[in-house]
Amino acid sequence: MKKIIYPLMLLVTLTFNFNFAYAANDQPKTELTAEQRAELSRITSRVEEIKSMDKSNLSKDERKALRKELKEMKKKAKAIGGGVYLSVGAIIIIILLLILIL
Repeated sequence: MKKIIYPLMLLVTLTFNFNFAYAANDQPKTELTAEQRAELSRITSRVEEIKSMDKSNLSKDERKALRKELKEMKKKAKAIGGGVYLSVGAIIIIILLLILIL
């Protein structure tokens, strides 16, 4: 019985993973509003400014603050871009539910 269940679970898992990856690429791009474009350009210019900075003379706390700022800007840029993201925990729960149903 185990010889049949394990390959079947692997097949189902791989099938759903490929479908999620394929569906993520087919989502239509939404147009950004003028406010969103302005925010995105502000974030981009700030990132370029940080990249061009000489960080060798900064203290440890200043470098830490820059990293934190970059992470926050990355989150904002992703939020502006939109999209649906599935966490690893959500995928595991979906798989467990499918196993229990089947």
